[in-house]
Amino acid sequence: MSSKAILGEEINKETESLYKKEKKLGEGTYAVVYLGHHIKTGRKVAIKKIKLGNMRSGLDMSAIREVKALRELRHPNVIELIDVFSHKTSLNLVLEFLDTDLEIVIKDKSLVFMPADIKSWMMMALRGLDHCHRCWLLHRDLKPNNFLIASNGQLKLADFGLAREFGDVKRAMTSQTVTRWYRAPELLLGATNYTGSIDIWAMGCIFAELSLRAPYLPGASDLEQLTTTFRARGTPTEDEWPGVTKLPAGYNFERFPKPQFSDLFRGSSDDAVDLMNKMLAFNPVTRIGASDALQHAYFRSLPRPTAPAKLPRPAQNIADVDVETADGGKKRQYEDAFDDMAGNGIETAAAARDRLKAEPAAKRADLRISSPA
Repeated sequence: MSSKAILGEEINKETESLYKKEKKLGEGTYAVVYLGHHIKTGRKVAIKKIKLGNMRSGLDMSAIREVKALRELRHPNVIELIDVFSHKTSLNLVLEFLDTDLEIVIKDKSLVFMPADIKSWMMMALRGLDHCHRCWLLHRDLKPNNFLIASNGQLKLADFGLAREFGDVKRAMTSQTVTRWYRAPELLLGATNYTGSIDIWAMGCIFAELSLRAPYLPGASDLEQLTTTFRARGTPTEDEWPGVTKLPAGYNFERFPKPQFSDLFRGSSDDAVDLMNKMLAFNPVTRIGASDALQHAYFRSLPRPTAPAKLPRPAQNIADVDVETADGGKKRQYEDAFDDMAGNGIETAAAARDRLKAEPAAKRADLRISSPA
């Protein structure tokens, strides 16, 4: 072994010795997340242990991408990567510990949201996303439980396991990315050349979910996801979205009229509805960007965004929940912990999926356009 390799191994062991794991917070197919602390300072941290497989499996490349992304993304609204160390066949990411997330907040029916609260969360989320896009990085997995919240109320974008650099329009990327309910229609139709507009669509869905306190476009399959989207937004035409009929998945869908979008969001201001519409534009080219979204009249109009420290917070956080096993599905950071909170009256992700699957397809498709509740 070379002297350089020996030095690297010593540094790695020294880094590992700085941290102590306390308990498991969640487990997924590729990673386990632990609550831990820095031994000397006592600072709480989250230690994400990524299970590494054969280099050809792609798992290692995903881990490398996540580390690379987090090292480059230093921003108040992006989770901080503190340290990295390896142990046997795992790579451990030491991240700042954030004790709750946006999904928990949305599902906690004891919390009351004001328009100023939603504006504050959206502003912080878009600032983090704008920074990613300025660094030519797609997140590709935006959803409420990937926005973690610090004890001071700051919202931070997390989980960059699916992140990918973009900029070369000729380079193909997979369309099988982003959790289905937040997946842009061009991805559902098989597009392999895309930009930050796919993240903006997901942000539009999150904006709607904050307003409805329920998922805006829940589909049980890719086909149902498209049908649900077209029922809620109207079936797009070539005039509205040039090239839509030429996307790989083909285009032969029932014609749904465009409903009055504002009828669903009666509690939202005209500016909020306008921004939401611009984020959920079918044509990726005309879909608003993160930077322009932050300059939208919505953020300049009253009420002013709530100060982060004054935003609603749930009584129970991730660290209070012990989770020992996964449910067998592919979980992202901390998601198992959320599913263990049903005892507090929070509808879990699994329960929501089961409830939606049990309902007739037509009812599921109409669910988000028939009632603002």
